[in-house]
Amino acid sequence: MLTLGIETSCDETSMAVIEDGHKILSNIILSQVIHTEFGGVVPEVASREHMKTITPIYDQALNKAGVTLADIGLIAATMGPGLVGPLLVGLSFAKGLAFAAGIPFIPVNHIEGHLAANILEHAELDRHHLTLIVSGGHTLLVEVREFGEYEILGKTKDDAAGEAFDKVAKLMGLGYPGGAEVDRLARDGNPKFFRFPRAVRKDGYNFSYSGLKTAVSLYLDKLDRESFEAHKADIAASFQEAVVEVLVEKTVRAAVDKNILHVTISGGVAANSRLRKLLADKLKRRQKQLFFPSPVLCTDNAAMIAAAGYYRYEKEGPGEFIVEATPYLKLV
Repeated sequence: MLTLGIETSCDETSMAVIEDGHKILSNIILSQVIHTEFGGVVPEVASREHMKTITPIYDQALNKAGVTLADIGLIAATMGPGLVGPLLVGLSFAKGLAFAAGIPFIPVNHIEGHLAANILEHAELDRHHLTLIVSGGHTLLVEVREFGEYEILGKTKDDAAGEAFDKVAKLMGLGYPGGAEVDRLARDGNPKFFRFPRAVRKDGYNFSYSGLKTAVSLYLDKLDRESFEAHKADIAASFQEAVVEVLVEKTVRAAVDKNILHVTISGGVAANSRLRKLLADKLKRRQKQLFFPSPVLCTDNAAMIAAAGYYRYEKEGPGEFIVEATPYLKLV
């Protein structure tokens, strides 16, 4: 069966066609570069951009896959979490298309989409595994018993890890989106140059990043321009280490405590090179294996939404057209 996936939860307009939940026939992603000048996503602007581009992106997705709407057996779209305006654009487009064509429709939880990215790419992944979902809006540590059956072991008490990356990148004048810029700069820096605080290390599997953002801001305020320029890479590496170290420590501890062999990471921060290397090394020492998506599937994309929709449809059947965009939707 072919599934058309639609993702518009933030500032990427994306459509994808996948076959039987695992074969990607197309995955078109249009990032809204207009937000770069604002240093962050402006919801109203994002909504307008989605409205302008969603139909051309739909045409591209079908053309690249070599199919027509008549070939599609399921339409899946993100219903939340995310920005309500952008969510409404994609969800309304999906429901209208499905209703008019008589195709089953299923709403998708964006967080579950990130989780499905690894299932989509790694057929050898155990159904029972541990996943760390880290992005600009989410930091969750989840035990997956099988798709659709989850126990949330830990979450952020305030800001997400990706939000901390973007904020610190902005403070350092690195541009938007900030995560990739910090990662790039940190490769030339010394992660032991300055020790920023590691929050809630003893608080179960939970995370916190608001204090770290404040600590970096206060540190930068004390520096003169010459010192900042001389140690910019060192500061980036030191900050990144503070974020990654806690993510790795708690993920490894949970894998050991729960006796889980397979661990995945997903979301935008899953593309971070330091997180991938440190987590893979620490898990390997404990005879556990790390999986992560291709870079294109770390960002918000419709292929992961199509996959999650397909798996959810297999378990529960089609969704209802009356479903609404839910900005603060939780993973249940």
